[in-house]
Amino acid sequence: MNITNNNKKELSPESREELLKKLETRFEKNMQRHAGLDWSNVRVRLEANPEKLWSFNEMERTGGEPDVIGQDKETGEYIFYDCSAESPEGRRNICYDREALEARKKFPPDDSAMNMAEAMGIELLTEEQYRALQKLGKFDLKTSSWILTPADIRKLGGAIFADRRYNTVFVYHNGADSYYGARGFRGSLRV
Repeated sequence: MNITNNNKKELSPESREELLKKLETRFEKNMQRHAGLDWSNVRVRLEANPEKLWSFNEMERTGGEPDVIGQDKETGEYIFYDCSAESPEGRRNICYDREALEARKKFPPDDSAMNMAEAMGIELLTEEQYRALQKLGKFDLKTSSWILTPADIRKLGGAIFADRRYNTVFVYHNGADSYYGARGFRGSLRV
């Protein structure tokens, strides 16, 4: 997909339309994730927020397969999560945050989950959001995903991640500087 201006993070009209078509197709194939919602209303919101389309494109480009999982009744915003079956492939092999990345002297990964999420304009899923996602399907059966870590855990050098095994969602801890080929992160975006 072509980006018209990296500084403004805008998609070309062709790329924008291609992305909207992908999102619409995914929306229609997975109605169980957003029962009662209408694509035409979602599309109006997306078109009114072109700067967020760039973030959706980044989610898509890195393998996240973003889809609507609900609507905030107070704000009217549509809530999107990465809905790829496994942790997005283009976001694996990363530690938790910049502090962990800078502290790792031997064999540092290329990036961190928090850095990537910020650059993409999305947020890591919280434990509550991750558990809600797992009620919509079976995700991370072979991979795991970093999730937003409470400050008191992070202050002590740890970070948390989650996955689904044995038909159960597990939340674990690890050193924030650890990274694995099967661990990435899932994000959320509101529009």
